[in-house]
Amino acid sequence: MNSPTPSPSPAPVPSATTSRRRWLAAGVGAAAAVAGAGLAWQRLQPHAAPAALSETETAFWASGFNAPAGDAVAMQSFRGKPLVLNFWATWCPPCVEELPLLNGFYREQKARGWQVVGLAIDQPTAVRQFLQRLPLDFPIALGGLGGTDMARSLGNLAGGLPFTVVFGADGNILHRKMGQVTADDLKAWAQLG
Repeated sequence: MNSPTPSPSPAPVPSATTSRRRWLAAGVGAAAAVAGAGLAWQRLQPHAAPAALSETETAFWASGFNAPAGDAVAMQSFRGKPLVLNFWATWCPPCVEELPLLNGFYREQKARGWQVVGLAIDQPTAVRQFLQRLPLDFPIALGGLGGTDMARSLGNLAGGLPFTVVFGADGNILHRKMGQVTADDLKAWAQLG
C-alpha cells in the first residue's frame, strides 16, 4: 500500500543562448553602473568652468544681496578685479574651518587686486552672531534662497556647502570648487589673477 514516490525531475539545463543573454545583461548593467559613477565623479571634481556660461555670469553680476547690517551688496561692484565667491553657512563645519584661510588670502592678496565675498546661505541672525565671534575682513552677504539658486546656476549641481567660484577680472568664471578650500587651492588661484 505504499505508493511509489515520484522521482524528482532533473533541473532544466540552461541553453547556451540563455547563458549568453544573462552574461550580456550583466555586462550592460555593469557598464551602465560604471558610466553613471564616472559621470557623478566628474561632476563633483574641481575643474575649470566651461567658457559658455555668459548668461549665468551676466545674471550673477546683475544680482544683489543684503549685508548682515542691512545695506545692499551689489555683485557688480566687485567686477573688474579677480573675485573668490564663497558660499557658506554657520552650521557647516568645513565652511567655518575655511573662513580664516579665506580671510588670510584676502589680506595677503588684496594689494594684488583680489577680492573675496562670502555669501551666507543661512539665517541673518545666525550670521550676525557668528561674525561677532569671528569678524572677517572681506564682505559678507546674505544669500538666502536666492543664494542657493545662484550657487546652482554657477555649477553647484549637488547643492552642497561649501562651494567656491573664482571669477577673473573680466567677469568670467575661471574655476569652481565643491568642498572645503585648501591653502593649495588658494595658492593656485592667486596665479590666475
